[in-house]
Amino acid sequence: MSLKKDILEKCKNAKEAALQLSFADTDVKNITLYELANDILMYKYKIIRANKKDIKENKISESMLKRLIVDEDKIKEMAGMIRSVAKLEDPVGKLLQKTQLDKDLFLEKISVPIGVLACIFESRPDVVVQISALALKSGNAVLLKGGKEALNTNKAITEIIRKSIKDNEGIPVDAVQLLETREAVKEVLKMHEFINLIIPRGSNKFVKYVMRHTKIPVLGHAEGICHVYVDKDADIEKAVRICVDAKCQYPAVCNAMETLIVHKSIAKVFLPRLAKQYRNVELRGDAETRAILKNVKKASEKDWSTEYNNLILSIKIVKSADEAINHINKYGSGHTDAIVTENKKTALRFLGFVDSSSVMWNASTRFSDGYRYGLGAEVGISTNKIHARGPVGLEGLMIYKYLVKGNGHIVADYTGKNAKKFIHKKCN
Repeated sequence: MSLKKDILEKCKNAKEAALQLSFADTDVKNITLYELANDILMYKYKIIRANKKDIKENKISESMLKRLIVDEDKIKEMAGMIRSVAKLEDPVGKLLQKTQLDKDLFLEKISVPIGVLACIFESRPDVVVQISALALKSGNAVLLKGGKEALNTNKAITEIIRKSIKDNEGIPVDAVQLLETREAVKEVLKMHEFINLIIPRGSNKFVKYVMRHTKIPVLGHAEGICHVYVDKDADIEKAVRICVDAKCQYPAVCNAMETLIVHKSIAKVFLPRLAKQYRNVELRGDAETRAILKNVKKASEKDWSTEYNNLILSIKIVKSADEAINHINKYGSGHTDAIVTENKKTALRFLGFVDSSSVMWNASTRFSDGYRYGLGAEVGISTNKIHARGPVGLEGLMIYKYLVKGNGHIVADYTGKNAKKFIHKKCN
């Protein structure tokens, strides 16, 4: 079978699976998820062997390697995440709004799955588990395409997922399918007849490529250029803890801080304290920063709009919170930004005027995550301003439809000289 025919067959199967899955009973979905969590733990050595093969076969950067590695702790996290999704309320079929149009004529707005998702991502194999669990719970079928550097690991995990689905009646096995080649992505982008939403997770260049080459709606973010602004009224100890966490806790991910902004009046006290904690971080700063700290490289214009995904940090000193806000809105990616201050008025201004999907006050940017937000997991973080924004969990994978329930009602009765009037009464 040719690649084109193979992808077409998978897309057709996914569409059929999505229709069946949209009617799946909540208990059936939850039982399947709990079984999947158990199977992930049971077959952990199969996953680890496949992962070691990927690591051996691929020469990748240190930051990519950190995303690729799967060990026993990571597998326990995967299982825990699946269980957390199973515990969430079923989002399918919820009554969002009910309106009485007239006597015995009602309009209902209910939540329904989007349909078929295509998720394209890079080297984090745990994404396979996250997205599959969320798709199953939300009633969506999903086509998964990971990076070639994680192919063996992704195949092993997908095989376990499909086995768990097959062992539990009520959910079609083709609700989760894996695409294995880069050429498959090009074909998938043409499948607007079958795929309802594409979720790309990768480089800015890749996300823009996807957007340019498909008619299918795209949900996601191109970059994670996140900022922490340390205000003149910040608690120094608090600010140091937050800035160390935001940069160093896991620098290879999209919610890690890439630019630190510091108020001029606090910089001489704060920056030397922070620099002592940044022993392994390469610092790049403006002229005022370099006048305070030694061994700091000159920050270029490009640095302010660069996602490093590594232990590199650009630093800028400003004269006011408004200057910080303007810098963030100019150079940021609309992902996640934070302010550290004890001044409530300043904080509320920052929270209101920074145009990002998540904005923090006295908290690390690393909190921007579906699991930490109580969403169970996430398919990605969206910087879009339509449909879903921020960490996208179950609710972000839902859309709605309208149901009209009448008793022989016709529009002709509501037009003309003696037209009946609508009630339009909201029902609780």
